[in-house]
Formats: sequence, C-alpha cells, structure tokens
Amino acid sequence: MTSKFISVRGAREHNLKNISLDIPREKLVVITGLSGSGKSSLAFDTIYAEGQRRYVESLSAYARQFLEMMQKPDVDLIEGLSPAISIEQKTTSRNPRSTVATVTEIYDYMRLLWARIGVPYSPATGLPIESQTVSQMVDRVLELPEGLRLYLLAPVIRGRKGEYKKELAEWMKRGFQRVKIDGKFYEIAEAPALDKKLKHDIDVVVDRVVVKADLATRLADSFETALELADGLAIAEFADRPLSSPSPSTGEGRVGGEEASPEFPPAPTLPRKGGGGKDEDGKALKREEKALKAEEKVRADKAGTLKNKNETHERITFSAKFACPVSGFTIEEIEPRLFSFNNPYGACPKCDGLGTELQFEAALVVPDPSLSMQKGAIAPWARTGNTSPYYTQTLQALAKHYKMSMNKPWSTLPEAVQNAILFGTGAEAVKFVYDDGMRSYETEKPFEGVVTNIERRWKETDSAWVREELSRFQSDHSCEACGGMRLKPQALAVKIDRLHVAEVSQLSIRKAGAWFDALPAKLTGKQNEIATRILKEIRDRLKFLNDVGLDYLALSRNSGTLSGGESQRIRLASQIGSGLTGVLYVLDEPSIGLHQRDNARLLDTLRRLRDLGNTVIVVEHDEDAIMQADHVVDIGPGAGVHGGQIIAEGTPAQILAHPDSLTGQYLSGAREVAVPRSRRITTKQKHLRVTGATGNNLKNVTADIPLGAMTAVTGVSGGGKSTLLIETVYKAVARRLNGSREAPSHFDDIHGLEHLDKVIDIDQSPIGRTPRSNPATYTGAFTPIREWFAGLPESKARGYQPGRFSFNVKGGRCEACQGDGVIKIEMHFLPDVYVTCDVCHGKRYNRETLEVKYKGYSVSEILEMTVEQAHQVFGPVPRIANVLRTLEEVGLGYITLGQSSTTLSGGEAQRVKLAKELAKRATGKTLYILDEPTT
Repeated sequence: MTSKFISVRGAREHNLKNISLDIPREKLVVITGLSGSGKSSLAFDTIYAEGQRRYVESLSAYARQFLEMMQKPDVDLIEGLSPAISIEQKTTSRNPRSTVATVTEIYDYMRLLWARIGVPYSPATGLPIESQTVSQMVDRVLELPEGLRLYLLAPVIRGRKGEYKKELAEWMKRGFQRVKIDGKFYEIAEAPALDKKLKHDIDVVVDRVVVKADLATRLADSFETALELADGLAIAEFADRPLSSPSPSTGEGRVGGEEASPEFPPAPTLPRKGGGGKDEDGKALKREEKALKAEEKVRADKAGTLKNKNETHERITFSAKFACPVSGFTIEEIEPRLFSFNNPYGACPKCDGLGTELQFEAALVVPDPSLSMQKGAIAPWARTGNTSPYYTQTLQALAKHYKMSMNKPWSTLPEAVQNAILFGTGAEAVKFVYDDGMRSYETEKPFEGVVTNIERRWKETDSAWVREELSRFQSDHSCEACGGMRLKPQALAVKIDRLHVAEVSQLSIRKAGAWFDALPAKLTGKQNEIATRILKEIRDRLKFLNDVGLDYLALSRNSGTLSGGESQRIRLASQIGSGLTGVLYVLDEPSIGLHQRDNARLLDTLRRLRDLGNTVIVVEHDEDAIMQADHVVDIGPGAGVHGGQIIAEGTPAQILAHPDSLTGQYLSGAREVAVPRSRRITTKQKHLRVTGATGNNLKNVTADIPLGAMTAVTGVSGGGKSTLLIETVYKAVARRLNGSREAPSHFDDIHGLEHLDKVIDIDQSPIGRTPRSNPATYTGAFTPIREWFAGLPESKARGYQPGRFSFNVKGGRCEACQGDGVIKIEMHFLPDVYVTCDVCHGKRYNRETLEVKYKGYSVSEILEMTVEQAHQVFGPVPRIANVLRTLEEVGLGYITLGQSSTTLSGGEAQRVKLAKELAKRATGKTLYILDEPTT
C-alpha cells in the first residue's frame, strides 16, 4: 500500500537540528521561515536530494555514469519518496542563441509549421514563388559569360552525420567518378573514410563544362540527372571564382581544395602591379586580405562559423521546387532546419544567427563630451599620447584645418567637424605635419576618421592585447543584413498569413497565443489537416506560459536576460505540459518577481500540478501561497546556527494560532512591519531625470528620481520596471560614469548626472560559482584578515607574507588537498565521495601556518566562525570590523566566513553584495539600484 506521507527522520543537513516530520503526499506543501533558517536545506538538500539519488540509483550502472549523482544527505531515514524534480531560482542558459521560444520548445514546432505549410514569396516581386523548370535552369547558365568553367553538382548530403560508405559505392556503381566532400574534391574510389560522429557535406560531380552556345542539350541532361540525384536541387559552381575566405577543410590557396586536373588546370595567378608587390597597391592588397582573414576569425570565435563546408567558390543554386523567375531568388528546400538560426542552412550568414554584431560606437570613442581633444576626449587615442605623438599631431592638424582650438570642449564643436574627425573627411584633403623628434615630414591626404582607424587596426592586428584594448569601444548592434531577425533571406521569405517565423517570434506570449488561435480560420483545408497537431502543441505551451504569469514575455527574448523567477516559471510551465503524475516537485519561491495581481494564476498552476496526482513542496515567503497551502511547515526560530528547528506545522489556520510561530504572528496581524512615521524630505534641485524612454514596452516615459532618498519602483509583472531602471537608467549612468560598454535602451536625454560619481546594480545573480568563493573573500574582509595575521610577531619572525594565509595558493595551504579541506574520490557510476583530508584534518592549511594564532585562533578557526563571532574577535581592527559589522546589519550575522558561496540562498547572496558595497567609504554620490532585495 502506498504511504500517505513522506516521513523524514533525523535530518541534520547543514544547520538542521536532527528534525523529524511527516509531509502529506499529493498535497500542496509550503515550507516557510526566516531567510537562512534551513528551508532549502530541508526541501532541496534533504528531501529532493534523496528522492533524486534513489531514482538515479535504480538505473543501470551504464546509465548512471552519464547523470549527475547527488550526495546522500545527512538523514537517518526518509520513506514514501517519489522520483523528484526540482525547479530552482537559477537563470536559464546564458548562451546568446537561447530564447524563450527555444527553451520551451515552441520554436521547434514553429519551424516545423513554417516548413510544412509556409508559402515562399519573392523579395523582389512580393509574389509567391514556384519551382524552376530544367529549361529555365539551362537558360540561366547560358546567360553566363562564354568560356566560364563550371562544375554541375548534386548536393546529396548536407550537414548530416554518417560514414556514407554505401552511398559512395552506389554513386560509383551508377557511373559517377568524383565527389566534393567537406570542401575538397576526390575520386570516389579515393574518398577518405568519414567520421560518423561529424556532420558532412557531399556533392556529387555530375558534369564539368565550359559555357558556350551549343551546350543546351548537354546541360539539360546533366540538370535532370542532378535534380533526380539530389531531390530537386542542383548547383552550378564557378571553378575560377573562389570565395574570399577558404573553407576550414580546404587547403590554403587550393582551388576548391582540388588537385590540378588535365581538364581544369589551376587558374593562373594574376601578377601584381609594380615591382614584386613592394608598391602601395601590393601593400594595400595584403592589408585587405589580412583584414578579411581577421574579420572571419573574429566571427568564428564569436559564434562558431555556421557555413556549408562545400561553399568554397561562388555558386548558383537551382531548385525544381522554389525559384523566382524575375530575380532568380531561389530557396533550396523548405525544411525545419531552414528556420533554425543555430544551423548553417538557416542562420544569417553575416551575424551567424546571433542577430547582433559588434560595432565601434561614437559614444564610446568619445565617452565624455565635456572634455577637449587636448584633455583626451578621443578615448582610444588619449592613452597613446604619452608614448607616441602621432595621434596628438594628427588631431592638431585637424584642429588647424578646421580653424578650432584643441582646448575647446568636444560638445561645443560643430557637428560637421565632429563627424569629420570620427568618420573621415571623405575626399577633402588635410595637411598633416609630423615630428617624432628625429625627423619631420608633411603629407596632404584625406583623413580616414578615428572610428575607421580603430576599426581597421582591430581587423588587421594579430595582437590579442590590441584587440582587447580596442574592443572596449565596441557594443552590440542589430545585424544590418537580417535586421536582428537572425535568419537568412530564404527563411524570411517563407510566410504564413503574411508573417515570417521571426516576426511571430517577436510577439509576446499573449499576442502569439491570439495569433495561433485565429490561424486555423485562415488556412486551407489541406493546410489545416497538416497543421492540426503542430498547432495543438504550440497553443498548449503558450497557454501554460500564460497561466504562470509570463504572458508579457516575447518569444524571441534572450533567455539570459530573464530573472530567476521568470526562468523558474518557464520550467514550471514545461512540467505542467509534460502531464506527469506521481512525481515529487520541489520549487524555490516561484512567486519571486510576480506582482500580487498575477499570484492567483500561479497558485492555480501549482494546484493543477497537485491535482494531477503529484506532491508539490514549495519554499515560499509569500502570504497568498502560505494561506492557499494544504500543509505548512514553519522553520526557525532564527537563521543559520540559530535556526534549523520545526517551530510549527499543520494547516494555515494552525500556523496562525501557534504562539511560537513568527510567521503565524505576522500573518495574523499580531506583528507587523513598522511603517515610518516621517519621510525624508527631498529637494527639487537633486533629481535624476530620464526623458523619452522607449525601450521594450515603455511608451515615451519620463521619470524623475529624487536623489538622497529611497525610491521604490513597482508595478505589475512585465510593466517595464526592469526596462526603465536596469536597461535604461543603470546602463545609461554606467556608460557615462563608469565607461560601461553595454548600450542602454533608447531614451532622449538624462539629467542630474553631476550629482553622482558612480552607480551600482545589486541583482540576484550568484556571488560565486566555485566552492572556494566565500563571504570573506567576496566582501574583501579576508584580505585584511590575512594581512593582520602576516603582521603578527610570530609571522614576522618566520618571514610569512599575506599569501601564506591564502588557501588558494601554494605556501601556506595544505598541498595534500590543495586547500579544500576534503579530498574527492571519484566513484564513476556512484556519487563521488568527499573524505576529510587526513593531513590537515579539514583545516585547509599546513601545520606551520596553523601555528600562527591571534587571540588563540588560527586562520582556519577564524574562517569557521560566524560573522557575529568574528566581529567580536576583530572588533579593535577597523578595516575588518567595518565589513563584519555591515554583514551583521544586513542580517547575515549567522553565516560563517568560510561558508561556500554556492550554498548561499539567492536572498543571502544579494545581501552579501549589498554589505560589500555599504562597507566601502561613502561618497554620498552613489546611486544604488536593488533588484527585489526583499526576496
């Protein structure tokens, strides 16, 4: 008989104090309590960890080696567990290719929909395009210049994995002699063995011809053969027109990667003008080639080159399916991968499917318009003035040419002069005089412009240091080729109800839902028959996202820009869509970032998950969630070492009636958060005023933010709070004051920056991603602690430096465990075992280092102290005590200095960040922006 409860006995994970409890199954259970009291330790590190561990251990040893194995929690017994799924407050992928639509799999179904019922349109005529006939293909080839040498290819394999031994043998049997594999021509009999794990491109050489008038019959036969072989596709490749950047798999300088053949000898190399390439034309050519290679390399580094490896030469693609007779615009095939921006067959070739490109920006080149050119207004050239007079003399020549002073502020220069300095003088020549101390010379020529100059240097240089320096003046801009749509023109030409797939992706979830709901009425009977199942999957997923309060998100929204709460609700919607029953779901504060108006929809979703026959455990502080729960567990009474006990459990009514429950007292109104009786008076003189903000969904917003006061910005989820504060105000102020590269959302103007000297954004992102990061190292408290230990008489006598007391470098740390205190034993298909280091016994340092003590404590013992204890020890040391006092004041007195940052909750991590900033010397001119600090 299935147990009605999940029974936990003797849980001691982290700060839990040997607690035991029974959690009802198939109910909505809320675990609440103070931050740091042990809620996550019980829900995630004990119940979920054991449920997941048991499920994984039920799999075969072979399967287990591919899965992350969880440590067995410190608990005596847990009974009644189901397979567990956790949905935490972690942001989704930071990959720039990941969007809301791809994460939720909606885009996979959209690609399939456009591939199956989409209608291709010609960009030239705006009319639907149809298949080409063989006669049209022949006519197109005969229009080419006479004498041009062509390969007629059948693209049989494109971007697919496999060895293709059988296919090669079959083509050879049918009389074909040559193939082009991954950019290189081979005799079929000599083709190399292909790696079945890699994607390959294979074209069969159907014919090799030289364009002339009497070729029509031969071409028609060859086209028919190619079309039959490649399912309606054929390619005419120009033998003498290699692309500027060779395919990675081709030999440098080899035409199409092909050895010389009697029929097609290599194209002759054109001689350069002048003496052996030493003239200016030769240098310019070399420079241009170098720039092209550098640009190609940067794009490849940025996103991985997405290209067909056989596209080594110029080529014309013919399709027996889709082609425009007017413009010759051709779509090779309409398959789902054509609509994927992560696939070379669909991605925009200019931005490789990212939708953005790095460009040099005038606002970063001149970050402070109040400076003059003499004082360094031109930032990229300002830093070289001390080492080389060249750039200073260039600017002096320009100032003389335009009859202006070098000491005049940049903002007061005429716009025409600013543009000439930044983007060049065009055909207008300028007289330049240079003197490097050894020789002096004059030259008169047009000026290329500062932006053009650094762009050229960035492309030409082989120096990583120069590239890094110049990249500070770049920012992401929408790709000019695809307009930020990410896809190639062929993909954008395929439409359903006059919209291509990228346009529908830019709709919000709410608007996309309405569009897909109305779509069947606009389709033909045949289209509806094909699309019915696809549309059902799309509409279901959109409905689930709408139900968890994410209707305002655009499908094309980059998943890396989502908050932790939004990411969690996306995963929650995916789980509802899966329709699983009998599962244990553990959620971490799903209401974060959600306005009270949207809470009801979220709670309905959680109840629906429960009603499917699942047990839902939610770690939550939200009043509505607690009151709607079937069962509540209140953990306390304090945080950290002062918590870890069950104060009350039962129905919400029982929690309210419990005399010891702090949560119950606030819910019942016995206690309440005190509202200030008086407010700080702000002056009209000190305001930060933003005008004309139109980023995302903002409608020409003008906002006045009083300085010297605490201002709350609130509103419904998706109302534009983050767009206004983070994307507009923070990024605009950071760019002006901190020289940030991040471009803010569009706004007209910002006033009041003279009252500020820096801006700090304190968000919910983790403070450390490795176990070695801890509150002491992050806040900077550990540096003065190490310096203090190094200054002790015992350390001086031994010659110890501060580095001696670091567990991250050799010298003072225990080398047996490399300062970890534990040694990892790999168990392959079992969970890795961590055993205490038997040399340092978990102290992290070697014996000699531990002999140095302050007030009887070694550096290892200091790291094991709570913030409160350490503050008492270092009270007389201002540099250390100031940071520790700030940590206490933000409510983190219970955490230990050496506690791994990865074990801190989202709220604790944010407060550690806040403490770090507050501990710094105050200037009174800092703007702090906090993203939901109460969560």
